[in-house]
Amino acid sequence: MEDRLEIILERYNHLSEELLKEEIYTDFNKMKTLSKEKTSLEETIEKYKEYKQAKEDLETAKEMLKETTDEDTINFANEEITELTKKIEDLTEKLTIMLLPKDPNDGKNVIVEIRGAAGGDEANIFAGDLYRMYTKYAEKENWKIEIINESHSDNGGFTIVEFMLKGDNVYSKLKYESGSHRVQRVPVTESQGRIHTSTATVLVMPEAEEVDVEIKESDIKIDVFRSSGAGGQSVNTTDSAVRITHLPSKIVVTCQNERSQIQNKEHALQVLKSKLLLLEEEKQARELNSIKGGQQNIEFGSQIRSYVMHPYSMVKDHRTNVETSNVSKVLDGDIDMFIEASLKGEK
Repeated sequence: MEDRLEIILERYNHLSEELLKEEIYTDFNKMKTLSKEKTSLEETIEKYKEYKQAKEDLETAKEMLKETTDEDTINFANEEITELTKKIEDLTEKLTIMLLPKDPNDGKNVIVEIRGAAGGDEANIFAGDLYRMYTKYAEKENWKIEIINESHSDNGGFTIVEFMLKGDNVYSKLKYESGSHRVQRVPVTESQGRIHTSTATVLVMPEAEEVDVEIKESDIKIDVFRSSGAGGQSVNTTDSAVRITHLPSKIVVTCQNERSQIQNKEHALQVLKSKLLLLEEEKQARELNSIKGGQQNIEFGSQIRSYVMHPYSMVKDHRTNVETSNVSKVLDGDIDMFIEASLKGEK
């Protein structure tokens, strides 16, 4: 592992030197390419530097332990050794994940779609909880959040909410979040104290680029209508909302959060391209799975995680068996344990 990390560090340092050269500023495309590559390595380099420093500190603590007879110093050194050993183990695990082969989509932004599914109002409320969970996680990762489309339910939450997350390696971290999420709890709308089980579906799509998907004008039907959602003054007084139907696939996308019909059309086309890209990738994955004789369910509608709040507290990922009793912490965006376990399972 360390040999590979040293090669990556050497490449990172080379990129840093290249980007400081004066001639790079006259070649915008080259500067953009090198900057993108450097950025993609930064998180790994940062963790590797932490790892190297922790190993140095561990050796220092061990030497201190050998050279002293003072009881307080011995206790201090032993505490340092225990903490640093655990830190090195954690960093080794994170670096191992970072060194996994890259998916071509890993560096892309994503479009996330969350829908209330089985369970009526409670499912929509849970969809709102999941939206909050992912936006909290995005804030922690310093990603930018852009709402594309939202339809609020009467008792809270969403029947559907679509949003884009922009930042570094967004798809690489969220690609395994697609699927059905199930909640078991006593809803706030329940007057008799009965436990309900509801579901919401999450779909994570890599942002499609122009070269990824080509859409023929003859394959789409575009409707415009008056927006019914929030979006600022005048958004509800003009026919600015856009609905695009892709006739061959029957996929329908809607965008109504921008004031401009042109902006809504652009966003709707972007969502459509991402859905068509995902559709093609799922088709290829099924074909590959068939060739390999695999049995893994790759449909985004399959249940991936349960959030139990009554009669006990537990969040369990059904693919990795990772679980925690701290449901509120998870719904506040602390989902790293599930993401890292899914990434470790990559082949």
